[in-house]
Amino acid sequence: MDRIARALTIDDLREAARRRAPRMFFDYMESGSWSEQTFRDNEADFARIRLRQRVAVNIENRSLATTIVGHKVAMPVALAPIGLAGMQFADGEILAARAAEKAGIPFTLSTMSICSIEDIAAHTSRPFWFQLYVMRDRGFVERLIDRAKAANCSALVLTMDLQMLGQRHKDLRNGLSVPPRLTPQHLWQMAMRPRWLLGMLATRRRTFRNIAGHATSGNDVASVVEWTNRQFDPTLSWSDVTWVKKRFGGTVIVKGILDVADARSAVSAGADAIVVSNHGGRQLDGAPSTITVLPEIVAAVGDRTEVLFDGGIRSGQSVLKALALGARGTFIGRAFAYGLAAGGEAGVTRAIEILARELDMTMAFCGERQVTAIGRHNLYPPQPA
Repeated sequence: MDRIARALTIDDLREAARRRAPRMFFDYMESGSWSEQTFRDNEADFARIRLRQRVAVNIENRSLATTIVGHKVAMPVALAPIGLAGMQFADGEILAARAAEKAGIPFTLSTMSICSIEDIAAHTSRPFWFQLYVMRDRGFVERLIDRAKAANCSALVLTMDLQMLGQRHKDLRNGLSVPPRLTPQHLWQMAMRPRWLLGMLATRRRTFRNIAGHATSGNDVASVVEWTNRQFDPTLSWSDVTWVKKRFGGTVIVKGILDVADARSAVSAGADAIVVSNHGGRQLDGAPSTITVLPEIVAAVGDRTEVLFDGGIRSGQSVLKALALGARGTFIGRAFAYGLAAGGEAGVTRAIEILARELDMTMAFCGERQVTAIGRHNLYPPQPA
């Protein structure tokens, strides 16, 4: 844990994660689809945005507090849904949810999590968000929504960009599976990560617990995986957003928006907020980075709904840049997953602390005291709103 405490940047946590997690799971976290161009652009395109420094202004008593979809948050950051987070570190989703709760920011549980909705509810005391895939088996989806309601989830994050799975070469070459197949390659990787292995042996959470025992797939691992692979639904439409919202009866955030027309359709279908996202560069390779399309989507629908942002955030400066371009709040995925893989709950806490400190300092250098005041005037050259 000394390595976690000494980490100064998200990159420090990334290197610590590489040393602790088996390669197949680190690569799962670190991969994009095909050539990984969009995956790289998500982060690289932030570097092209310049900030406007101000001096001799009062920067005392700064605050990162704001609201996202009506919920008070300590800073404009939420933990994004990460599939298989519980394979990066034993009981990983529970640990990440605890870290988010202590930090006063939202945690989003993935449908494809290792820990279940009920696991998170049993180990936290404040409402969390649940990310939903609309699968072919609508009865299963109805039960998922009802379970989220029973767990007092305060929002559904409906992901629209996984009607089919993008090809991720690293996962195919690694033979990724959950739990890992006991091949010589996988046994060697696990043996080389004894702390990870001991943690996994000590928990019973090693499969997709939102699915196992709840779907018509049987409970053995092979049946669960086979059923899941058949469930991605190419017929998904905007009418499903309306259906999900009616079934849930609460806040629905639509994730996976890269196009102005889709943003308008999501709002018309009843989305309470949208997330500008390209699934971390894991679906359509060659799609634009999220930060490059954010301004046009904000211009199109920002007066009708909250626009949230996801993709490429590895620093508090990137958070500020997304806010300056119109995002109400941001999601972090890999940034907290590195911390989780490196050190469990303490690692996630450290990732959040790093981002908060960087955001606070950058805000000060830009002459702002309130995160809610950040806008295009903080960019260089200043841009009209």
